[in-house]
Amino acid sequence: METKMKENKQTMESTNEMGDFFGKMYAFNNSLKLYHWHVSGKGSYAQHIALDQTLEDLPDALDRIVETTYSLKGDIKVVIPETNVPTEIVDHCQKFFEYVDYQRELFKENFTAAILDDYQEAIQQLLYRLRRLE
Repeated sequence: METKMKENKQTMESTNEMGDFFGKMYAFNNSLKLYHWHVSGKGSYAQHIALDQTLEDLPDALDRIVETTYSLKGDIKVVIPETNVPTEIVDHCQKFFEYVDYQRELFKENFTAAILDDYQEAIQQLLYRLRRLE
């Protein structure tokens, strides 16, 4: 009985972490949109287009990972943190890429890992484009 209670507690902690993670992913996507709306100056059009391309891919991957996780774990409480306009977009994207990598331990299935691969690939493509503009 004690082992079962321990497993339930670990599962609950894991789903809470997943909910936090999903909220941060949603906030990250929104932060890119905020930056997209505010970008100006030299190379701004190219940045605008690069962000547009990424903003097509990220929401789809987020939707797939959330819905897949719901099907595996049941409903999860997702809380979206306050979102600000990033000041250093390349640094912002690189740090979030690393954060996603760190959260992979929450997802044990190969198919959920593949969805995270798609999400990270979109961020990596954006980083490539933004760095080429520097």
